[in-house]
Amino acid sequence: MELNDKNILVVGLAKTGVACARFLAGRGARVTVTDLREEAALAAQLTELAAWDIRKVLGRHDEADFTGADLIVVSPGVPQDHPLLVKAGSTGREIVSEIELAARFIDVPLVAITGTNGKTTTTTLAGEIFRGNGYRTFVGGNIGNPLIELVESGELVDQVVAEISSFQLEWTTTFCPQVAALLNLSEDHLDRYASYQEYINAKLRIFENQGESDFAVVNRDDELVWGYARELKAQLFPFSRKQELEEGIFHQGGVIVYRHNGREESFPTKAIRLQGVHNLENIMAALACTLLSGCRPDDSFETVQGFGALHHRMEFVAEVNGVRYYEDSKATNVGSVEKALESFDAITLIAGGKDKGGSYAPLAPLVRERVLHLVLIGEAASRMQAELGHLTDTRLAATLEEAVTLAAQITRPGGTVLMSPACSSFDMFRDYEERAQCYIAAVKGL
Repeated sequence: MELNDKNILVVGLAKTGVACARFLAGRGARVTVTDLREEAALAAQLTELAAWDIRKVLGRHDEADFTGADLIVVSPGVPQDHPLLVKAGSTGREIVSEIELAARFIDVPLVAITGTNGKTTTTTLAGEIFRGNGYRTFVGGNIGNPLIELVESGELVDQVVAEISSFQLEWTTTFCPQVAALLNLSEDHLDRYASYQEYINAKLRIFENQGESDFAVVNRDDELVWGYARELKAQLFPFSRKQELEEGIFHQGGVIVYRHNGREESFPTKAIRLQGVHNLENIMAALACTLLSGCRPDDSFETVQGFGALHHRMEFVAEVNGVRYYEDSKATNVGSVEKALESFDAITLIAGGKDKGGSYAPLAPLVRERVLHLVLIGEAASRMQAELGHLTDTRLAATLEEAVTLAAQITRPGGTVLMSPACSSFDMFRDYEERAQCYIAAVKGL
């Protein structure tokens, strides 16, 4: 792809936008960056671009920049239906995402992982498995560093593993991972998408350009995923924790079994550090992606056994007066909370935050069966109370600290207090990490 002397517009100066602008300028393009934020709010980003001859349009967007560009690179935070992007598309301008741009310059195998939940754990573990097999591996995308930073750096690697969000997939046209994984689907980001189907369609784009020589790793237990999977062009490789598979990877009787092309490998789960039913799925998906890519079974499982939980995903905090406290701040949607509830009994669940537009009804069976007390916080508390409050003892708290204190009072020894919000954090906190730290501090304060 020739970039020299091309007129290229980068829309949005978040981390990926800054990285793209640097890369494009370094390849000789005439780069314009545009962001609705004013210069004062972009001081850090502008410092990173100071060494480059880049035109900046800040505090506004100019239509001429969109309709006059040879190429437009869109940051993930910018929605597809932005009027100026629609106008540019109608005039024939090429519009791409950062991962689409980067993939055009990556010439080593790429594993791409998406899904509503579990992406970060699966991607991180897959990267560690590749490294444990001796591959020089870049892990990035929606976590860590943008893919374009690998291209910009010129670093020599053997393998790329990328976590990919639905937002990043929106502007892909040729993006084609050799192995693509869809872990699960549940309602999310309905504050961004007009419908659940629109969100699903964005996720499915990860398989769009795959052919018969590529692999699609899919969740056989997720009927929505499986329904779409059978229409794919790539070779299907399912994973399941509920049923035996002739071809695929599954869990049965405390053993993970991998079957591919008549070959079988078995991995006992007893010594695995990563606990929870959701992590069993993540482990199987990571093993599938890496073993299909040529990793050795023994070295791969050795890495799995030593891999610990990521921060803010069902992380044990402390035991106080016989009650165990877990922090699951990264569970920002209903599907993620379902997995958490499946992993415990006698639960006091602390949930709520900024509502994302989906229904909380899918949680009802697990709330009825496993949640003894429900403590609700944040903007979504009233909606959650209306949908779930009649199923168990339900209380409201004004703050997360108050919720922890209340949970400590009503939870008996042997029970579990789980903060798994099913909502984003932006009504009360800067992000899910700040919410996690607040919860941890409140528990320590008990």
